[in-house]
Amino acid sequence: MVMARRSDLLVCTTLECETKEEMVASMEKAKEEGADLVELHLDSMSFSHISEVEQLLSQRTLPAIVALDVGITDFLNERSNSKIIVSSYLNGGRPSKEKLGNLIACQQSTGADVIKLMVDVVYITDVAPLFHMLTHCQVPLIVRAVGDRGLISQLLGPKFGAFLVCGSLGGTSTPGLPPIVSIKQVYKLEHINANTKVFGVISNPVGHSKGPLLHNPAFRHTGYNGIYVPMLVDDIKEFFRVYSGTDFAGFSVGIPHKEAAVECCDEVDPLAKSIGAVNTIIRRPADGKLVGFNTDCEASITAIEDALIERQVANGEASLTSPIAGKVFVLVGAGGAGRALAFGAKSRGARVVIFNRNFERAMALAQAVSGEALPYECLDTFRAENGMILANASAVGMQPNCDQSPVSKEALGSYQLVFDAVYTPRNTRLLREAAEVGAVVVSGVEMFVRQALGQFKLFTSGLAPEDFMRRTVLQQF
Repeated sequence: MVMARRSDLLVCTTLECETKEEMVASMEKAKEEGADLVELHLDSMSFSHISEVEQLLSQRTLPAIVALDVGITDFLNERSNSKIIVSSYLNGGRPSKEKLGNLIACQQSTGADVIKLMVDVVYITDVAPLFHMLTHCQVPLIVRAVGDRGLISQLLGPKFGAFLVCGSLGGTSTPGLPPIVSIKQVYKLEHINANTKVFGVISNPVGHSKGPLLHNPAFRHTGYNGIYVPMLVDDIKEFFRVYSGTDFAGFSVGIPHKEAAVECCDEVDPLAKSIGAVNTIIRRPADGKLVGFNTDCEASITAIEDALIERQVANGEASLTSPIAGKVFVLVGAGGAGRALAFGAKSRGARVVIFNRNFERAMALAQAVSGEALPYECLDTFRAENGMILANASAVGMQPNCDQSPVSKEALGSYQLVFDAVYTPRNTRLLREAAEVGAVVVSGVEMFVRQALGQFKLFTSGLAPEDFMRRTVLQQF
């Protein structure tokens, strides 16, 4: 299947500068990054006469939307090729379809050529009424949900008929706006249409996720009409209630939702059910039911096993059993990823010992895998034997706290292998220090790509392009 390209989608960025020179330079940068037009906020600039605005516009390299309060009527009267955009900013309260519809009707009554609607959103579910407006509005409509939870208003806007999306200029960061470069290179929104299937990573926080950098290129590589976006979700149950359409086809589930997601599924794969956590949910096309899976378990355990087997082969050793069998498997973290690792280690015959800041959670997981739970404070002094395996399934060491490690360097000498599920950064402090003391190290990037391969197969009901996805991961990390 060849994904058609939309020739009518416009990418816009807003520019606010203090001087004319800065504005001209920013317009040039916007063009270089791929913007189709710019919105110029001139309130911060001083103009003695409207002719100075004309002079600035004569130096532009892109079509422009001019936001100006003073003298605009005279300005427009002299520019017969201009269109009028009536803009409203709705803040405070939840944006219902009725409230938005009334506001848009009021804006339409002005005779505007285009309507722009900016809305503060509290939750990602508040964006859904904006998608409804895009689909049903009778005049060209620009929408933007303001804030981190509003990011999907731009990334999914073209699916619901948006003719324009907004992005941020490189070097700037605006909550809810994707960088122009990401719009053009990662998401390629010009290919998104009404038939595009929506996938995403449900997490909180979600900014660290590299999923969009992997799944979107893989969709295009295989010709699959899909888009994969970050979804900052607070209430996963409410999310699935609101976004219940069949085109919301599949999801990766991240922290802290992996366990709660089990209760949101109509059906759960036996492995995921035994683990008590899902990291993948698909909406079955035949009946729209949500089905949960866990691709973390095999991804993490096989990554550890393969690294140990590689070391065995290098040492001239061989075994028909899992290299994990019989070893003490020290697990840090008892959340969704930790549960997957614990059940995977148990299935290979390891002796699982769990450390978690919440000791009750550690004990509950230990009981489920016939393992042992110890107080978190004892982690650094735990020395059951030499040649143990350490797996960090906590968020310790994740950006922006890259200087942290769950285990001191002095304690790492007891471990043959150290695995870190954290993959941002790729080479965590834990892995660096483990390598320095001679342990085999396995990055969370390896687990990430393996679980993503499993997810992609579930998302598309087809084979994942493994070589392509591995190359993509190496380029991005």
